Parts: sequence; structure tokens; C-alpha cells
Amino acid sequence: MNFNFLLHRIENTHQHLQESAAKAVNRLLTIRNWLIGYYIVEYEQNGEDRARYGEKLFDKLSEKLKKESFSPRNLRLYRQFYTTYEHIGPVIREYIPIVIWQTVSAKLQSANNQSVEIWQSQIAKCENIFIAPQRLLDKLSFSHISLLLTISDPLQRAFYELETIKGNWSVRELKRQINSLYFERMGLSKNKEKLQQFIHEADIPIDPADFIKNMYTFEFLDLPQKALVIESDLEAALLGNLQDFLLEMGPGFCLEARQKRILIGDEHFFIDLVFYHRILKCHVLVELKVDAFNHVNAGQLNTYLNYYKAEVMEKDDNPPIGILMVTNKNETLVQYATAGMDQTLFVKQYQVKLPSKEALEQFIRQELRYAPAI
Repeated sequence: MNFNFLLHRIENTHQHLQESAAKAVNRLLTIRNWLIGYYIVEYEQNGEDRARYGEKLFDKLSEKLKKESFSPRNLRLYRQFYTTYEHIGPVIREYIPIVIWQTVSAKLQSANNQSVEIWQSQIAKCENIFIAPQRLLDKLSFSHISLLLTISDPLQRAFYELETIKGNWSVRELKRQINSLYFERMGLSKNKEKLQQFIHEADIPIDPADFIKNMYTFEFLDLPQKALVIESDLEAALLGNLQDFLLEMGPGFCLEARQKRILIGDEHFFIDLVFYHRILKCHVLVELKVDAFNHVNAGQLNTYLNYYKAEVMEKDDNPPIGILMVTNKNETLVQYATAGMDQTLFVKQYQVKLPSKEALEQFIRQELRYAPAI
């Protein structure tokens, strides 16, 4: 053994055990949060004095616990975690110290307990479609799980669980893929394996308000099948589906231009869609993003609105309306990002209606069947 070999061995040992320690901490944090959710549900169902607290339970708990991680919002999140991932209960037992395990009800304690048998049958059923509980605990941090809990559809959530584990995605990358409608693009792609390969190889990381809907659903039943549907394809398809788009928007919209070119100073810009609304007597500018809301998009659309007010609007026109359509929006961020802007700028969320979920379910089953055991 020489000095360099000694140095190399120490560095490798430190790195390996440090990573193992970090994974252990993440796993125990996830287990802690699941158990807290379990305790809350048990109390809500069987607590002797539960009627005294009612809807104030989370506020009272947070007040007494006095820790940032036990805020009312987080406590509600832990409860949601337990109710959504109840099926991971049996594997949690392996990680819980006996002093904690003794406080858990018979629902989890006895392997012969009927409730545990029911859970085990649920797991056996779920593993045909969903990720095995052990893999969830080993591979996903609670930050990943918190983001996954925002997805209400179990199949869609299972898809992102699987892809996150396969791609070893960071929380930031998982969020980006959700906001770029990866699940929906997979449903629209004819060659799902090729799209999956493409994604993982790229892993590097009149009141106007009355006319504007809160949610838009785009029908894609008649779209031609393609080998892959990447983000630019999806955006083009959304913009190209103008007839359905007009129906979604309601009466009065007359299309003026798609990718309308305007000159501001010495720079050209392109507005995705420009309508004139014959009832509102104003232009309606639509910007569509295959992404979640961000303040840059709001500023861009606000620039276009100011340009139309100064350069295009006629004397008898009303001020133009801007609609920024996104895949997801943080209401608080929208509030601050648009504060002080024109009140005729609306940020709206849309969703893509898939032709069928059967093909996606079959794809996920196939992926799980050939996934390496962990």
C-alpha cells in the first residue's frame, strides 16, 4: 500500500458512508412523516376528545409542537401522505425502533392481524401497477413524495414514481417533467420507449373575467400519432387545434393571427395567438407555455399588452386582454408576479385530455415487469 492508495481508500469510504447516511436520514424522515400522518388519522377516527378540536386540530398541534416542520400545512401534508401511501405500512415496521413500534396500534403490530393481511393483499394488487413500497422508501426522498402528492390521478402518480426512480431525478427535474406534461406526451407518443429514452438521455437537468375560464381542456382525439411528442410538438399541436380552442374560449372570438409578429424597437417578437373579441371590442392576446407559470412569462405578455395599447388599439376599442396559459400555477407567485400589472392579464391553467390511459397503464406494467430488483 502506498500513500495514494491510502488516500483513495479513505476518500471512497468517506463518500460511500456519507451517501449511505444521507439516504438513511431521508428514509427515516419519510417514515416519521408517514407515522405522523397515521397517528393523526387514528386520532381523527378514534380519539376520545377529537370533537373538541375538529378543524382546529392542525393549528392546535402546531401550536403545542412548536417546530417549523410541524406547521399546520406540513401536518396536513403528512396526513395526505399516509392516506395516499397507506400500502407502505407493513415495510415501515422494519425501520421503526421498538420503543416507537410499541405505540403503534394493532393495525400495524401483528403479522396475524386481519388489517395487516388486508394491507398485504392491497400491496400484492398494487405491485402490478404501482411501485413496490420498499423501492419508494429506498429511492424517493420526502421532497419527491411531497411533489408527487400534488398529482391526484394514481396512474399518473405511479408513472412519475417509476420515471423518477429510473432516471434518478432530482426534485427539480421531477417538477420540470411534470410541468412539461411528460405523462401526457407519453400518452400521445406512438413510440413510448423512444420518448422515454429521449427524456432520460436529456436528464441534466361585460367583465372580461366572465369570458375567461379557469381551466381549459384540449381534446387530442384526432391528432395524428407520432413516434415522439416532445414539448415543441405539443405546443404546436395546442396552437394548431384552433377550432376546439375557440369553442373552449366561448362566443365572440375572431382569430386574427397565429404567431403574430410585432416590432418593438429593433427587435421582433411573436405572439402565439391574437383574437379580436366582437363583444368585448378588444384584442385578446394568448401566450401558451408548455411549462408552469413563471414571472418572466407574465412580464413578456404584459409587454405585448402595453404595445397593443400604444400602437394597435383604436379609439373605440377597449384595452386588450392577455391570457397566459400554463400547465400549472402557483397562486401566490402569480399574485406577486402580476401585482401592479394591467388587471386584464389573466393566468390560466390548462390540461391535456389523453386519447386513452390503457396504453399508458400497459406501458407502466411492462416497465415494472422488467425493472431490476432493488
